[in-house]
Amino acid sequence: MGSLAASRLAVEDDLPSASIADQVALIARKNLAPQAAAIDEGTVYPDELLRRLGDVGAWGSHQPSNGAADLRCAIQSISALGEVCGATAFMAWCQNTLVWYAANSDNSKLLARFGDKFATGQILGGTGLSNPMKSFFGIEKLKLKGRKVEGGYIVRGALPWVSNLGPDHFFGTIFEREDEPGGTVMFLADCSDPAIALQPCKPFLAMDGTGTYGVQFRDVFVSDDLILAAPAGPFVKKIRAGFILLQAGMALGLIKDCIAIMDEVAAPLGHVNRYLPQQPVQFRELYAEFEKEGMALASDPYNSDDSYWRRVVALRLRMGDAAVAAAHAAMLHCGARGYLKSHRAQRRLREAYFVAIVTPATKQLRKMLAGD
Repeated sequence: MGSLAASRLAVEDDLPSASIADQVALIARKNLAPQAAAIDEGTVYPDELLRRLGDVGAWGSHQPSNGAADLRCAIQSISALGEVCGATAFMAWCQNTLVWYAANSDNSKLLARFGDKFATGQILGGTGLSNPMKSFFGIEKLKLKGRKVEGGYIVRGALPWVSNLGPDHFFGTIFEREDEPGGTVMFLADCSDPAIALQPCKPFLAMDGTGTYGVQFRDVFVSDDLILAAPAGPFVKKIRAGFILLQAGMALGLIKDCIAIMDEVAAPLGHVNRYLPQQPVQFRELYAEFEKEGMALASDPYNSDDSYWRRVVALRLRMGDAAVAAAHAAMLHCGARGYLKSHRAQRRLREAYFVAIVTPATKQLRKMLAGD
């Protein structure tokens, strides 16, 4: 696309030494903003934009090095996208989790084949861990079943919603072994496999341009080269904090734009908006608190202490609640003008509900903290 080529020139000319997050923010303002409404409506899936973001390093900053990882830049980049478009921030989370899975796998063949391609955006994809994450906390049973055969596994079943997908994309998910009670395997699914079918979903309240499909596995052969971890349990425990913390970028970006929306109507409506119970100053304080806590946790995603894990879960819960509250407040501050389909306030409200219900949803997070 010409606009993407222009973005490349703008980044190189205007910000030659800019951070990855700064470059992502520039692309978000110049190239994503004009597409946000179409992505929300589902008429555009921004695959070229996602690949362009890979060119500036958006998907590679959180890869482990010397046994450590740092998620801060990835979260800041997702947040920059989220200020403009919640759907794209969600797709950025999907791509980053795919990179996170591959980078943490002990399968050297898988890493050699996919590591750089995922991290640079040459191959796009997502995460099929919604059902497995629920299953590990007793909410659902695993929907995929598999059995060992020579050179790999045969997998069958269906997942209702997997995002950031297309015919040449990959995603990570988990199946339960039928031939080994309690056994689980995490693997990469190849959407180009003829035994894998992508089924369009019914229209959503928002986020229709996120490449979300129902996925059917019809006796799919999954080679050993595509296995992320077997058994899956210890691997999930290793990557789970990163999985959740990367979602912080979605909430931070949305909250920041909701504050901006309230500020935009302060001059014409401030005389009456001052009677509303929630004001921008409150959300600025919350944002600063979330950013400080999120960045501290994101610098140590392999921390195995239970207290650390509970902090991650508690922060994610508070950020989901705050995203909905901020979007609700933005709508009330805008009044009738925010009720127009052309105003982004109503889009931010719809996107905020997604932040609260995407796995792990508000109710699951509360269950996790309760220890049930």
